[in-house]
Amino acid sequence: MIDLSSASSRTTRFRELLTAPGVAYVMEAHDGMSARIAQEAGFEAVWASGLSISASMGVRDANEASWTQVLEHVEFMADATTVPIMVDADTGYGNFNNVRRLVRKLEERGVAAMCIEDKLYPKTNSYIRGEEQPLMDVEEFCGKLRAAKDTQRDPDFTVVARCEALITGLGMGEALYRAEAYREAGADAVLIHSKQRTADEIVEFMAAWSGACPIVIVPTTYYRTAPEVFERAGIAGVIWGNQLLRASVAAMQQMAGELARTRSLEGIEERIATVQEIFRLTDAPELDEAEARYLPAATRSRL
Repeated sequence: MIDLSSASSRTTRFRELLTAPGVAYVMEAHDGMSARIAQEAGFEAVWASGLSISASMGVRDANEASWTQVLEHVEFMADATTVPIMVDADTGYGNFNNVRRLVRKLEERGVAAMCIEDKLYPKTNSYIRGEEQPLMDVEEFCGKLRAAKDTQRDPDFTVVARCEALITGLGMGEALYRAEAYREAGADAVLIHSKQRTADEIVEFMAAWSGACPIVIVPTTYYRTAPEVFERAGIAGVIWGNQLLRASVAAMQQMAGELARTRSLEGIEERIATVQEIFRLTDAPELDEAEARYLPAATRSRL
């Protein structure tokens, strides 16, 4: 379990990232190992992706993994890192009461922020027939946001409201209306989602946005956009939402296919991480130090 002093510093750091000048870049992770890799690469915050966590379990991004299973993954991620973690909490896994319990459990695990979206539970991934997915009534979703903010104990815990109006084709006016309503309900930031191939829709939104709270984006489909575009538009945070998972899937498919064909490790070992690197990433040396400190010499010799 994360100690409260550590948790508090993570929440403060995440809030500072979102409110500082410039764009904060957040890397997706789906388990303790990938979170540790993201941190070592230099990312100052991690996105615990609902899609990636579900996929790592071999299930669909449709609330097939329970919220407690997601929470368990997130706990391992928090234990493996020191950077802030923002959890992709889908719709909050139910109504306002489920959201209240979720906030308490996330804070207990040292999570810095959560993002909840305005779709109906159970949700489906936004890139699968997103235009056919109904959105929650604005006032009911605002109630979820108020419940989250009223429940949090750490004043720096960040609640991000994800608006799906552009995904569902409801238009720019509806997106702006919802984003402002969510801000007024207490959201610390708004994630405006788009599935267009360019960032034009996002830039248009930012030109009309009041600027009253930070805006976060996930440029999965408009990945060719230059970072300068996001900076000029005034984006506060960019989430690389699923790239670590997709990179690992591609690497595993290639390696598994090659081994199935050749039935030989020759020429493969030097292309993959060493076993010693796995030991390092999982902090095996710390256990050696702890054994020397806490175990009698006679016991250590039997290990």
